[in-house]
Amino acid sequence: MKKSKFSDSQIMDALKRVESGLPVPDLCREVGISTATFYK
Repeated sequence: MKKSKFSDSQIMDALKRVESGLPVPDLCREVGISTATFYK
């Protein structure tokens, strides 16, 4: 299995930001991932 580019804490931070109301496409643009990668 491929190693993740992001640490667990970075992933959790991104999920919390989306739960707090940040639109997914905006977060994906900031982080540099596609929306498909986010939902995967």
